[in-house]
This record gives sequence, C-alpha cells and structure tokens, in this order.
Amino acid sequence: MSRLALVTGGTRGIGAAISTALKAAGRKVVASYAGNDAAAQAFSAETGIPVVKFDASDFAACQKAVAEITAQHGPIDIVVNNAGITRDGTMARMSRDMWDAVIDTNLGSCFNLCKLTFDGMRERKFGRIVNIGSINGQAGQYGQVNYAAAKSGIHGFTKALAQEGARFGITVNAIAPGYVDTDMVRAVPADVLQKIVARIPVGRLGRAEDIARGVVFLTSDDADFITGSTLSINGGQHMY
Repeated sequence: MSRLALVTGGTRGIGAAISTALKAAGRKVVASYAGNDAAAQAFSAETGIPVVKFDASDFAACQKAVAEITAQHGPIDIVVNNAGITRDGTMARMSRDMWDAVIDTNLGSCFNLCKLTFDGMRERKFGRIVNIGSINGQAGQYGQVNYAAAKSGIHGFTKALAQEGARFGITVNAIAPGYVDTDMVRAVPADVLQKIVARIPVGRLGRAEDIARGVVFLTSDDADFITGSTLSINGGQHMY
C-alpha cells in the first residue's frame, strides 16, 4: 500500500511540484492550501490530487484537517512542511503583525503538523518529515528579519526533532532552496533578477522540480540513514 504524504502549501509553485513528484513516485498525496480556491481546484482537476483548505499557522485548524485527512485517506506517513509567506520590510518599517504572521506561518506550521502526526509515526515505526527552509535562513537577507528568523528556526527545529524520531524509524530533514523560478521571483525587476543570477555559479535560477526531486529522495525508504540534515539546493550560491 502506498504511503500518504501531506504537503502544506502544496498547490502552487514549489509545493505543486513537490505534490506531483511525490504522486509520480507512487505516494498518495493530499495538498493543502490557505486561500486561492481557484488555483487549488485547477491544480486538483489537473493532477487528481485531493486538496484541503486550512490555515497551517492555526493549531486548531490543523487538528481538524489532520483528523479529516486521516479519516478519508488513512494515516499520514510523510509530512512536507512547505507553507510559507513573506512580509518583507526593514526593522524600521516592520510591524509586530508582520513579524508574527511570518513566524506563525513559516515556523509555527512546522510545529503544528509535526505535533499532530508524530505520535502516529512513532506507533507505526515509520515517518518522513521534510521541512522547507531557505538560503535566506542560512545566509540572511536584507529586509527579511522575520523570514530569515523563521527559516533559520526551521533548520534548528529539524535537527532537534530528528534526534527524537531516529529510534522510531522517523527521519526529519530540511531542504534549503536558493532562488527558484516561481511567480514570486519572476516578479522581481529584471535588472535585480540579473544580478541574482550572476551570483549563482551554475548560471540559472532553480526550478521547482529541482526541489521536488530532493523531497522525493528524502521521503523514500532509501533515505533511512539520513536525518537531521539540511540539503541545500541553490546552484552553489551559498555553500553551508
């Protein structure tokens, strides 16, 4: 029987690539989303992947969603914590609400989904958790103290939880993407984007599929001796 994967933020961009790659690899997949109903329904219609709408930063909403997913599709053996937002601004311009929104969504969601699925993984003696960090959580980025803090926190969260899960057959790893050719990056002014690409040794932006292949491997049976690691997929832009 194929294992069930939950991918948060799994209907657009990197998340959509992860969801479809996991399905192609033989996993059952449920993709979550927070707000764009039209995009989510179009994604589900195109891929056949069921989607569920909930706020990954809200523990009660996550609790309800996990219960519904489990009842409909079975136990969740794979969690990919991909949900994330940006609320950029320098410290002088950043409000507490901007800080809280990013920390709660990008980092808090990792706690929420792991908290709600970890015990079941322990009982079944199998689990795969992949948390999507960022190059900006490793190197920092001007105007992103909230985002960089959340993504850096993901890397520490990953290492700590990996130590709890190892003896129960649960691996916990992170992937730190560099700049990937998504809608958000394509919105960057052309001259700025050119400067970004110039700093990438391989000479191009990443593709969502580059990240998805890493997730497929880290969630496979073959990756059972890899835990607590951060896989940097950034074209050599930051070697950490």
